[in-house]
Amino acid sequence: MSEGDKVAVSFACQSCMQPIFLEESLDNIDVHSMAELKLPIYSGNENVLDTHDVNVFDHFVPPFRLSDSINGTDFMLVSDGREKKMSASFKLKAELFDCLSSNSEIDHPLCGDCADSMLEIMDQELKIAEQEWRDYKNYLENLEQQQECPNIAELERELNELKDSESRMLAELEKLKLEEQTLNEEVKKEEEEKIKLQQQEAIYWREYTKHRRELMLTEDEKRSLECQISYAEQQLEKLKDANIFNITFHIWHAGHFGTINNFRLGRLPSASVDWSEINAAWGQTALLLCALARKIGLTFERYRIVPFGNHSYVEVIGENRELPLYGTGGFKFFWDTKFDAAMVAFLDCLTQFRQEVEKRDTEFLLPYKMEKGKIIDPSTGNSYSIKIQFNSEEQWTKALKFMLTNLKWGLAWVSSQFAND
Repeated sequence: MSEGDKVAVSFACQSCMQPIFLEESLDNIDVHSMAELKLPIYSGNENVLDTHDVNVFDHFVPPFRLSDSINGTDFMLVSDGREKKMSASFKLKAELFDCLSSNSEIDHPLCGDCADSMLEIMDQELKIAEQEWRDYKNYLENLEQQQECPNIAELERELNELKDSESRMLAELEKLKLEEQTLNEEVKKEEEEKIKLQQQEAIYWREYTKHRRELMLTEDEKRSLECQISYAEQQLEKLKDANIFNITFHIWHAGHFGTINNFRLGRLPSASVDWSEINAAWGQTALLLCALARKIGLTFERYRIVPFGNHSYVEVIGENRELPLYGTGGFKFFWDTKFDAAMVAFLDCLTQFRQEVEKRDTEFLLPYKMEKGKIIDPSTGNSYSIKIQFNSEEQWTKALKFMLTNLKWGLAWVSSQFAND
């Protein structure tokens, strides 16, 4: 097509909106066809097309001309600017397309490709419709074959039974409604009871926690008391095995000194013991001998020992005279005969204790003999005076040590005889 050629296009495809060229046969319609096309398509004057109004045609396209594009590769539609005058042939074509569009769901005209696609779609829809028609026809035939003459009496009987059943169902429904109301009331009561039980449960758990805490405290106290009892029992067993005399009066030695409860009894030139310590030792010794005599029920003859700490003394019975069992001064120039007399009287009482024990136990024998204010060592035969006068510190200290040894043996015998006490 040359650049100056023009082609008038009056219709476009209603599917792809591309301009189409109509068949030439539509331009050569015979007289009968023309007459039929001129007849009104719809009844009534309101539907007759107005040949003077272009807007009545829904599918009218003004004339365009095809012109080459700028690069010469394709075409474009360009209006020719002529007056919009329609010939009788064009009006018939427009009426034809409008009638076709009104009588179907497809708008006309269509190009060849769109028409082929539309035909394929319509063929598929036709096949689906035919299949549905066959299915409905078969179903109708089956219904006609199965259909029997209805039994009126049977139907009425069934209707009456259904009515009776309906009445029973309604009565049952009313009954169930009453039961539902009753159950709702019971549920409400149960809910209130549930709330009360929950409150009681909370109170119970509080009380339980309180008592549980008290129980734990009591158990702790019990375990503590059990531990105390166990400790007390252990101490009791120890005390049962212990001897009160051995605990109260501990007689031992410290070098050349005899000691009682760690108080030294005696004096040496190399160790000047203070008289307060010697007096305290004599007080403990006097207390021990009195306790042993009281334990065996012995009453001393001629003397009565009075333990009075570091100022203990011996009372001469029948003479109303006291002999001090303590010293107050030096040694070399110590002429207090009462202190010597008190120590001799104490040794006499210890001798009476020995004699009483030997009466009760013939096998008992003290390691050192005692007679008239002296203590004799059986291994050497030497005697040691318990007096200070005309005596040396060493001799006096050794005599006191032997005296404490005899007293320790007497304590051991009394402890063995009265272990249960």
